[in-house]
Amino acid sequence: QVQLAESGGGSVQAGGSLRLSCAASGWIYSSGCMGWFRQAPGKEREGVAGIYRGGSATYLADSVKGRFTISQDNTKNLLFLQMNSLKPEDTAMYYCAALDRACSIVLWRSASHYKNWGQGTQVTVSS
Repeated sequence: QVQLAESGGGSVQAGGSLRLSCAASGWIYSSGCMGWFRQAPGKEREGVAGIYRGGSATYLADSVKGRFTISQDNTKNLLFLQMNSLKPEDTAMYYCAALDRACSIVLWRSASHYKNWGQGTQVTVSS
């Protein structure tokens, strides 16, 4: 089984930055996709970013392109999400997740396909 644990969330003013980390333990899909999702109260969980564990391909939601960057350190089983120029609409609970297959334009952001999820870390951006 795979266990994921997010950290790095907090409260920040608009325009600020945060770096989220996701530590993975247990068996990890060696050639799978890793993703970051977020969910605000009353809204559905949405994909923010994805990265292919077996390469360097990355995916970003249009709403965060130019502001967020996803990266990984496979030797330490760590996943990161660097968030810059944060906006109040970025406020949400952020989750990392693991997919047992390679990323694709559709799959990376499809929450229903991910089997493993962390508990989430809260990000609050004030105006």
